[in-house]
Amino acid sequence: MAKGGSQNLVATNRQAYHRFAILEKWEAGIVLEGPEVRSIREGRASIKESFCRVVGKEAWIINMHIPQWPHSGKEMDPTRMRKLLLHRSQLQQLITKGVRKGFTLIPLRLYFKRGVLKVEFALCQGKQLYDKRQDIKKRMHEREMSRAHVRQSKGNR
Repeated sequence: MAKGGSQNLVATNRQAYHRFAILEKWEAGIVLEGPEVRSIREGRASIKESFCRVVGKEAWIINMHIPQWPHSGKEMDPTRMRKLLLHRSQLQQLITKGVRKGFTLIPLRLYFKRGVLKVEFALCQGKQLYDKRQDIKKRMHEREMSRAHVRQSKGNR
């Protein structure tokens, strides 16, 4: 088995790669209640509209939607703030880097790693419209190059 164990992906934030320039990534655990974990194991979680914030000496994920698990008798707010579990050094990095204007912390993936729920989040900077257009042009150019390469390799046989 590979070092680091298997990862079972629960949710992704694909729009983050389109809307933001990803500068640096971190991984953290999340403090959850029992019914929330069961709901997530069923694949019922969304990080599409969520973001992270550092308040004091703690990091929090805000607006992550975990719906009510149908078999629990406990009522919970599906979008409550949840604490992120980080090492002190990682938290210090977030405090120094995340407070600059124009930067934000966005969750990218939610997954289970060796049976423990993890969230991968990144320090991001918003893209302007022309940046998005340049990315689209670059992707189209790479796609055309790979198609031409495939056509050329098939023609040489």
